[in-house]
Amino acid sequence: MFSCLLIGWLACEAPGLAEVSKGDTSPTPATADAVIEVDPVPAPKGSDLAPETVEIAAPTVPLPDPSTPSTPDLSDYGATPTLAVAVPAEPEPATAPTGDDGADPPTLAQVTTVFELADVEPTDWAFQALQSLVETYGCIEGYPNRTFRGDRPVSRYEFAAALNACMDVILSTVGGNNLPGEDLATLQRLQDNFQAELTTLTSRVDVLEAEVAELASNQFSTTVKLGGEAIFSFAGASGGSNNQNAGLVFNNRLRLNFNASFTGSDLLLIGLQSSDYLGGAGNTTGSLPGALGLGDPVFGTASNVGLGTAPQFGLTNPQTLTNRGVNDISLYKLLYVFPVGDQVIMFVGSNVEATDAYPAIAPFANESQGAVSRFATTDNAVTRVSGGTSGIGLASAAGAIWNISDRVNLTAFYGSVNSPIVNNAGLAGGTPLGAGVFGGSYVISSRLTADLSDRLRLGINYARSYHQINILGTGLAQADIGSVVGPTLGLDQGIQLDSFAATLNWQVSPKVDLTLSGSYIAADLVGVNASTNFGSWLVGLTFRDVFQEGNLAGLIFGQPLNRVATGGIAINPENAEPYHLEAFFNWQVSDNISITPGFYAVFNPEGLSTNETTYTGVLRTTFSF
Repeated sequence: MFSCLLIGWLACEAPGLAEVSKGDTSPTPATADAVIEVDPVPAPKGSDLAPETVEIAAPTVPLPDPSTPSTPDLSDYGATPTLAVAVPAEPEPATAPTGDDGADPPTLAQVTTVFELADVEPTDWAFQALQSLVETYGCIEGYPNRTFRGDRPVSRYEFAAALNACMDVILSTVGGNNLPGEDLATLQRLQDNFQAELTTLTSRVDVLEAEVAELASNQFSTTVKLGGEAIFSFAGASGGSNNQNAGLVFNNRLRLNFNASFTGSDLLLIGLQSSDYLGGAGNTTGSLPGALGLGDPVFGTASNVGLGTAPQFGLTNPQTLTNRGVNDISLYKLLYVFPVGDQVIMFVGSNVEATDAYPAIAPFANESQGAVSRFATTDNAVTRVSGGTSGIGLASAAGAIWNISDRVNLTAFYGSVNSPIVNNAGLAGGTPLGAGVFGGSYVISSRLTADLSDRLRLGINYARSYHQINILGTGLAQADIGSVVGPTLGLDQGIQLDSFAATLNWQVSPKVDLTLSGSYIAADLVGVNASTNFGSWLVGLTFRDVFQEGNLAGLIFGQPLNRVATGGIAINPENAEPYHLEAFFNWQVSDNISITPGFYAVFNPEGLSTNETTYTGVLRTTFSF
């Protein structure tokens, strides 16, 4: 009787279960049980605070993968952040797995009646067998959440462990005296048949415990996870104002990321980087836009034709107008994220990017795995306003992510790009953006993100900015520096910005997305009757799993940032509409290596018909570790 119950429960009569054969020792498939990760802020149903992410949403929070240097996403914290920063889950003590796959928690809970198992019903085909094993023999256990998971396939190791447990209970309680001889013989035969598996399982547990002890004694840190990303990029371009070939350049960028948690629900992000992209004050022709005669007059980097991985200001720190050396190591990320209640995630940092708070909505908006131009590597121009995506962690910021519901969240922050010193000496004194937290330029930025359906996501951005000098701070156009132009107007004049944007992504099919995005920036000089409005838009198609799983291809068309209206004494020196066309293919060579060839053309760059169409080709290789 007992042997039939046990064999029936574990395999013999279970419909849909794989046959348990002695020679089969392959692991069973992992279950889809939730795993706690730490990511950046959560998407509404779902920032680069976002190859793996930190989302800040309510309680279920994943920790960002340090191998993905892009900033963690803070929005999905609670549901992995961009400032969607997810909070790491409280670690559980290491224990040996229950089976080959190691998918289920090893700790089981003893039950005294079958009705304590939440997922077992009297109508289940094996209900009576389970009831007898639990209530008569007391040798069946459930998972810590009081479930049995009877439809999960078992491995031979799990079968052997369960068999041994039941035999031990029976022999110790009844001594085998009340069992029929036939049942005793069956049990003995089963025990003999599975002796090898029991011995192997014991050995594997011993080895696992030794490995865990070795890892614990030699790990990098008990609270810190280290990862990184290295990018090699070949780029060449032609056209521009001087209609010449800029030549082929080989650039690199290395980022090391340290993700630390101290309470299990917080996250400290520390990022170091080095790169050899040129441009900057005193070297305006060193960048690709500068070599084509299309860069801004101060840094040579702000342009319609900028590269996605190049820093916004070249080698220059715009806070002090000082230059660093090629491949110097610098701090580009320092941010602390922590939950306040079940629905709110707070963040504060001295080196932050706006993309830390705003996870990308467009699938191609990723500078290491997606598009190759600066134009297409964020959702919209408003995300970049006020140096929000400088690439060097220019801003200090503090803000919050409010997960209003599973489908809607609101993110807002105050950011300052001022020099971290007391005295504001202005442009002439070497602090062009200002000094201190409140003594100069600032931005108050927000985004409402909503999942309108399972396939439709909308993000609406608004930012209010003040800059101590006449700039937009996006890096997207030559007009970024000296933005409002007119008689007697110069760089050393304050400017107020109201910036609006919307991004919509529609998953047309499981492997195809359509993205629409538009931005509008209204810029007014302070104390002067002069204003200029700027606009930008794009349409993008993204294709997943092209040729093989993990690959990504994209096609993007749109209008780079350009002047669309002027007021007061401001004038518009542009005489044509610029347009951008881009294609890229991200080939996932392995889990840690990708190669991305990409190409983009800009027609009427910087809004001038006298500028030749520019053609830029990029071959980017990304190593994540």
